[in-house]
Amino acid sequence: MDRRGGKLRGMQNFRELPTPCLVLDLEAFEWNLRAMSAFIAKRGVALRPHFKTHKCVRIAQRQISEGAIGICVATIAEAEVLARNGVRGLLITAEMVGEPKVSRFIEVLKAAPDSMVVVDDADNVTELQSAVHRTNLTAGVLIDLDVGQNRTGVKPGPEASALATRIAQSPNLRLDGICAYAGHLAHIQNFQERQTASRDAWRAALATRDKLRLDGHNIRIMTGASTGTYCIDSEITGDTEIQAGSYVFMDVEYRSIHRDFRPALCVLSTVIHRSGEKAIVDAGLKAFATDRSFGPDLLDIVGVSYEFAGDEHGRLVLQKPSTPIRLGDKLRFILPHCDPNVNLYDKIHCVRNEEVVDVWPIMERSGGYF
Repeated sequence: MDRRGGKLRGMQNFRELPTPCLVLDLEAFEWNLRAMSAFIAKRGVALRPHFKTHKCVRIAQRQISEGAIGICVATIAEAEVLARNGVRGLLITAEMVGEPKVSRFIEVLKAAPDSMVVVDDADNVTELQSAVHRTNLTAGVLIDLDVGQNRTGVKPGPEASALATRIAQSPNLRLDGICAYAGHLAHIQNFQERQTASRDAWRAALATRDKLRLDGHNIRIMTGASTGTYCIDSEITGDTEIQAGSYVFMDVEYRSIHRDFRPALCVLSTVIHRSGEKAIVDAGLKAFATDRSFGPDLLDIVGVSYEFAGDEHGRLVLQKPSTPIRLGDKLRFILPHCDPNVNLYDKIHCVRNEEVVDVWPIMERSGGYF
């Protein structure tokens, strides 16, 4: 297969791809986009999905075409890629502190003036105000609120109020809202426990919002929610938008919580050895994210368990496979954790009816086949 001028020439079956590689089932992917779009329309909340899940401009554009109001990004590099490609409505959900991050944020702001960034420190507010002032622009900022994740963010209450006052005193900064992301709750297995914990987090965030409004601040955005809590948080009056990202792909961890969306992105691997109750595939530690205590699951095949067997090897323990596993077979594996797994690759092979119909670069690392 050759890729020239943005078009594929010579379709190929996905089983002909070199392995390991990422393959995206477009039918499942598009189903997920439509399902989330219909959900947010029914609930009356906005969707600003996270780019860190896929790091792919083409996917971000598809999300916006399906109703997303913008895109959340975790790094300044992600913001730069999207701004270069005309994507707007960016929210940087990590603090831009020090150089070169602040200067790079200013360049993003020049290209995409509606971009916003979170803050959690008065000194950072001063730093941003000084940098934005030199451009004669105005930057929208959200207070990063720590609602239990114990990572970044100010505590609800007086700390948030003091930070809001400092922002209000900065003529080139505009306080647009609060970011109350509670990622530590996303994977609580029991739904009732997850629901209770998420509602408690939002209760603290909304109480802070109410106090800031009483103080005269215009808090129009209340953003948070993950794929694990999207259906919980969207029912909370006052939550204006959700940041769910993994719904486009799904992974092993999220599928253990709910089956609202379909597994769309997999690692394709080849069986390179087969003997007795064992098979070896060419996808090991370098092919899958290893930040979880478990590995990948086979797509559409049960009775098989995966074990890491080295950098380039995975071991399949064949208890009672629902489909025979043979030497040379190409197998698709659901990712353990989609965000860091995508980061291991340069491109995504898009498959429809078993044919590779497109190749999408990840973070502009690769334009596909050259």
